[in-house]
Amino acid sequence: MTAPHPPHQALPQGAPLRQGPRPLGLHLSTALATLLSSPGALPFLRNGSLPWRPQLADRAAELQSQAAAADPEALRNAVDREVRRRIDRMLTGIERYRHHPYRRDLPDPPVVWAEGATRLLDYGALNRDATGTPVLFVPSLINRHYILDLSSSKSLMRWLAQQGLRPYLIDWGPPGPLERRFTLTDYIAGRLERILDAVVALTARPVPVVGYCMAGLLVVALALRRPREMSGMVLMATPWDFHADDAATAKRAAAFFQPFGPAVEAWGELPVDVLQALFAQLDPLLALKKFSHFARMAPDSPAAEAFVALEDWLNDGVPLAAAVARDVLAGWYGRNDTGRGNWLVGGLPVDPARVTVPTLALIPERDRIVPPASAVALARSIPRAQMIKPPLGHIGMVVSAGAEDGVWHPLAKWLNSTV
Repeated sequence: MTAPHPPHQALPQGAPLRQGPRPLGLHLSTALATLLSSPGALPFLRNGSLPWRPQLADRAAELQSQAAAADPEALRNAVDREVRRRIDRMLTGIERYRHHPYRRDLPDPPVVWAEGATRLLDYGALNRDATGTPVLFVPSLINRHYILDLSSSKSLMRWLAQQGLRPYLIDWGPPGPLERRFTLTDYIAGRLERILDAVVALTARPVPVVGYCMAGLLVVALALRRPREMSGMVLMATPWDFHADDAATAKRAAAFFQPFGPAVEAWGELPVDVLQALFAQLDPLLALKKFSHFARMAPDSPAAEAFVALEDWLNDGVPLAAAVARDVLAGWYGRNDTGRGNWLVGGLPVDPARVTVPTLALIPERDRIVPPASAVALARSIPRAQMIKPPLGHIGMVVSAGAEDGVWHPLAKWLNSTV
């Protein structure tokens, strides 16, 4: 093992120990099973029987040659030490995260509308000069809204208000007794339309609506239903053709949900840990990599605080109403209802070719959650939609070091010049 770790930083008084990364058991078992299998793979590496991807053939041949030339006992001992070192580093990173003193303490802006578990936040009220274009932001149903208001140094909402725009942000909240019975039609033709009406009443004008990730699909349906109240539409990393890039992975997500179906119907919602397990399929070793990296950061550095802020948001997910989970996983991912033109809201097809409002699609080129090909399919289906492809990731497009130049400025410019 490595040298003893420095003492944990003190948590704020009364702060609970973090439970993440969620689901912790899955991340630990996946990393440990992968690392601990390394010694057992050595004989197969030496005799050349390991299955390698074709693009790694040259590297595999080089490794096999090196393994054959090494002393077997010395190689086993070296691999064992490296396995222990990597396990130790990941566990160190997780423990440092769980004990880190950072806690998000940004106060919410005024709530100007509420219904059930949902609130509408007025970020323009934080800046008396925010008298420009009002904008309604719609976050994903499975994540907390504050990825767009993550910290005092990374807040798209507060930055836009400083530029003179008036952003409104929906906080969906965790499903309560009412929302657990919701379908996508209830969210779109019911609650989202009422929120749009509230913003139009507050501002006395049609407003542009911005949808992030899966919320962009809700906004497309909204644009077809309420074009007079919408002066524009922005789609941020919004999927459409779920089989465009990797149909097998999308179908696996749907198959993963199938055994949980009866339990989800009984609970009324798909729990956060099940959703997190679904996303873990995209990169099963992501927790190993990122917490090993975190272990090497100075705990009191800005980079460490930014890591903790983002990880806290990732672990603070929102359950998905049962009927919505079924439509999303079985319908969108499994059958590709959106890409095939079979998605209905209120009994009517959601056809992006019928969208009439000006549209901007922000499609991050390094997105691993929403493959760019899936988002491009939507933008190309909307008449005269503009596309911007920043060299960023799905979450990095709103909180990374490159977000301000790659997304925030182009978004503000488009909103001010188009709507």
